[in-house]
Amino acid sequence: MSTPKASLAALARGVDRVTGSSLGRYQTAVIRIGLSFTWLCFLLREWPNRHELYGPDGPWSWEMARRLIADNHAFTVLMWSDSTFWFECVYAGAMVAGALLMLGWRTRTMSVLSMIGVLSLQNRSVFLGDGGDNVIHLMALYTVLTRCGLVWSLDARRARRRGQDPAAGPDVTGIVLWALCGLALISAQLFGGTGLSWTTDGPLPGLGWATALWGLWLVQGVWWAVCRYAPGEPRTVLDGFAHLAHNAALLVIMVEVCLIYATAGWYKIQGTRWQDGTALYYPLHLDYFSPWPELSHALAGNGLLVLLLSYGTVAVQVAFPFTLLNRRVKNVLLALMMAEHVGIAVTLGLPFFSLAMIVADAVFLPTGFLRRLGDLTGRARDRLLPARRKPLPPQREGEGASRTLVG
Repeated sequence: MSTPKASLAALARGVDRVTGSSLGRYQTAVIRIGLSFTWLCFLLREWPNRHELYGPDGPWSWEMARRLIADNHAFTVLMWSDSTFWFECVYAGAMVAGALLMLGWRTRTMSVLSMIGVLSLQNRSVFLGDGGDNVIHLMALYTVLTRCGLVWSLDARRARRRGQDPAAGPDVTGIVLWALCGLALISAQLFGGTGLSWTTDGPLPGLGWATALWGLWLVQGVWWAVCRYAPGEPRTVLDGFAHLAHNAALLVIMVEVCLIYATAGWYKIQGTRWQDGTALYYPLHLDYFSPWPELSHALAGNGLLVLLLSYGTVAVQVAFPFTLLNRRVKNVLLALMMAEHVGIAVTLGLPFFSLAMIVADAVFLPTGFLRRLGDLTGRARDRLLPARRKPLPPQREGEGASRTLVG
């Protein structure tokens, strides 16, 4: 039985850990890269159909969308104007922000701009989405609060180079980008019928989008000023808050993934369609879900395989949240779930849904595996693109890949 003193010491260690370091750095980097890649590929594939899907003159017209959004108060900048030029700017901006976020260039700013692009397009035509779009929607919101550019990013490379050059000047690019974002916010707030509220219709109850966006903008400015002029204790305090926000967002992502699988599995148990195999059998006979008809018919014609896939899917989804208590079992089920989504992408023709779920699953990948994967990728890049490669500085104490739930 633990004493109060031991409990307080354990609590202090826990607080020190969540405020002293950003956990799951590699996992959040994978989410950043995978989420942006999925979103960018979707936008590229739908480029020829963009006007029909999200444009002001599509089947779901601008006026119809305006009426719906007047009721559900969803956030989308596409409602600020019904001009085709504005739509093209938003669509192209969403692609650019997604690409830059994937590369890890100015991740704090690009994560916000990418989130705005995701919400704007998805909320413009809510009836076009599927489960994968919902995952992208949620992850785009959570990614804003994570420090997802600490590794595998252009930001990390720039920070490393600036650390090697004590005489480096001010970050002019960051200042210009921050100022442009401020001007854009002022324009949206003052001159457009944007409906940006300070206290309602925002991401959280009592928090409007105007408050959220201006708050993020001000925090970024304060961060730059402190790093530039007060790099001592004030910077340490800000780092503590940043670590805490990152770790909280990481926890929310993990809980979200567990809820997705738990609810999916328990809902399947309640009905009979997964018990008798019809939930898998019938979709394999639909033209809409049969990109490879021969493969779909072969799978549907094998009763034993349909049985194994049906019961295996339910068992894996129900069991996964409980496997987090055992790292080895968790890793096995994680591989099975990723393989399941690859199968869904191939047999049912849902590549973006599957890729979004695989990206969400990646939050539970072992840190050691991700580090080895990064090393292999780096060596392959160096062989293909031999160039001036400077050795990395030694890792600072406290930045090691400690074993956590995500690792």
